[in-house]
Amino acid sequence: MDTSIHLTSATTKSLTVRLGQAYAAGDLRQVRRISALLGFANGQTVPQVAETFSVCRQTVYNWLKAFMLHGMDSLVCHWSRGRKPRLTKTQKRQLVELVQGGPLEAGYPTACWTSLLIQQLILREFGVLYNRHYLCTLLHNLGFSFQKAKFVSDHLDEAARRKWREETWPAILRLAREKEAMILFGDEVSFAQWGSLGYTWAPVGEQPVVKTTGKRKGYKVFGAIDCFSGRFFYQGLTERFNSERYQDFVRQIVSQTTKHLILIQDGAKYHTSKATRAFFETHRERLSVFQLPSYSPDYNPIEFLWKKMKQRTTHNQYFPQFEALASSVENALAYFAGQVEEIKSLMGLYVESPVAVLPAAT
Repeated sequence: MDTSIHLTSATTKSLTVRLGQAYAAGDLRQVRRISALLGFANGQTVPQVAETFSVCRQTVYNWLKAFMLHGMDSLVCHWSRGRKPRLTKTQKRQLVELVQGGPLEAGYPTACWTSLLIQQLILREFGVLYNRHYLCTLLHNLGFSFQKAKFVSDHLDEAARRKWREETWPAILRLAREKEAMILFGDEVSFAQWGSLGYTWAPVGEQPVVKTTGKRKGYKVFGAIDCFSGRFFYQGLTERFNSERYQDFVRQIVSQTTKHLILIQDGAKYHTSKATRAFFETHRERLSVFQLPSYSPDYNPIEFLWKKMKQRTTHNQYFPQFEALASSVENALAYFAGQVEEIKSLMGLYVESPVAVLPAAT
């Protein structure tokens, strides 16, 4: 007859903390012992614990006896002095595949890898327990780094994006040479009065605090940048974006140059409305318009300019009055209008290669 063993919630909590310390130290012996004791908290019997950890029942009784006599003092963790346990080249290749596959595919209830989780993965798959401090070095050597994930639209049409890279963009370049035209990447952005947050240096333990009015009002800007010269056209406004105001902005650009304009835009409604299409048709001798693939802001260099604008204009800044926001934005617009080389640098390989100019979806 198996003896029923119960652990209090306080004891279970203390064992869980000690288990984390054992993992951090890379002490496989203590990881096994503490995990076995926690098995009792989950309602397992001695035979079940013995089977789980592939040890005889007497070993489990010895672990339990030592814990009952000496408590947490029987579970002292010893830090690994070196990296005795080593993965073979084959095991390292398998580890790379597992990490690339993601935690969910590996059977964990999370989509975020942590060093602790990968430590447990290696122990589970290969029976090797690395010190967590060395584990970061191991992952780095295998080509991994700790990064923040990014969103990619699930509506991406990779066929359309490939066509843009391999057919549409080269055609735009040919048209630009033929007409000696400017290639303008256009877009719009709104700068919120409640501000925006960005990274900054601050004393350890003292998170920077930024006041905010919470007012849901923004200063809006139409913009367009020339691929070759880095010229920046812009127009600020306090009203909403719509077809009429977008046409006014394009009309303003047309009036500032005698060159043919190739305008590249996204699929915003006021870019493609019936009224805007009629406007483009009226100005077809001066204006050629191309649509970017849907959900592809990474194909529009002006998006990177907007990020720089927000860093300079609204990040960690307080705007008690809307006029202060508008002034800050206008000052930044004037500044970047004079930074043609910086704007040209946003084009990346757009101006160098007609085919391999942009990354495929990832």
